[in-house]
Formats: sequence, structure tokens, C-alpha cells
Amino acid sequence: MELEFTGEVWHWRGPAPYHFVTVPGPQCTELADVAGEVSYGWGMIPVSARTGGTTWTTSLFPKNGGYVVPLKDKVRAAEGIDLGDRITIVLTV
Repeated sequence: MELEFTGEVWHWRGPAPYHFVTVPGPQCTELADVAGEVSYGWGMIPVSARTGGTTWTTSLFPKNGGYVVPLKDKVRAAEGIDLGDRITIVLTV
């Protein structure tokens, strides 16, 4: 399954600060349909993600009934991504 969407980069300032992009509702619905088959612990869904010319592996985090994509610092640096930027992400589940 492949999903593409655009979202805004936001920052969580918790004990382990990280940047995320929230997966929009329609794509969350598609993910929920396959979550039982692919998720592991706490509802995490392993994916391959791509933005621009950078591809990485990660896991979607469940949040507020949907999912968020964690953006690694090396991905943000490689693509020149800053807080508040709107980026397009392609996920392969």
C-alpha cells in the first residue's frame, strides 16, 4: 500500500524532542484498514517514507485517533526542512 499526502512539520518538546507530520484523516482511514495486519506494539505501523529525494524507514505513531510520521533530523537536514514547512510524504506500508 502506498499513500501520499502533504502536511505541516510540527515539533514535540517532550523528554525526547522530535519533529512530526500528521497523516490526514482519509489516509488514516486507509491505514486503520490494514493496521491489524501490520502493526506492532502500541499500534505502531512500520513504513518506508519518502520526501523529496530522501527515503527512510520509520514507524507511524498513533495519536488522537490518527497517525503521525516522525521526521529524523538527518531527513530534515538533507531536505532543508524547517518547523512549519509543508512537505509531501509518500508512505509505503
